Amino acid sequence: MTEQELRTEWQKEAREQTLDTLPAFLAKLAAYPHNYGTIVVALGAGAVATARALDRTPNGGITGFQAGGVMWEFIQGWDANMAGDNPQRLVNYGDLLYPQYATKFTSISPETWDWAQQEAKRHLQEEEFAHPKVREHWESIAGGNIPFGLSVEAG
Repeated sequence: MTEQELRTEWQKEAREQTLDTLPAFLAKLAAYPHNYGTIVVALGAGAVATARALDRTPNGGITGFQAGGVMWEFIQGWDANMAGDNPQRLVNYGDLLYPQYATKFTSISPETWDWAQQEAKRHLQEEEFAHPKVREHWESIAGGNIPFGLSVEAG
């Protein structure tokens, strides 16, 4: 079975899980003879299965809006690079098809710009061994130069 076929199968099963069926599903995922790619697919399916099972409990029943919060909780809990209070954005490139989303691809919020400048200044003070090009980039940001051709959204 290909990785894509496994993803399709496991994600379908994941969406059906309850607290009663979850242990067997996780055991099935764990028993699979994984390679570099399939373990990632299995971990993703296991995370979805666990969330679905918890949501089916009497205290569950989250909304679609709350589901977006679950995604961020997982991302920030799983990836140490995403933890913390730094501004983050998930880009849906499907939004390229709608003109009202143009600023998502050309600008950052004033709050993000303020954050970036403060972080650049902090890194300049705290990071002794940064590459010279990285330090130059931080100095530019700290000096008020908006990077990468972006603009700051009107506040």
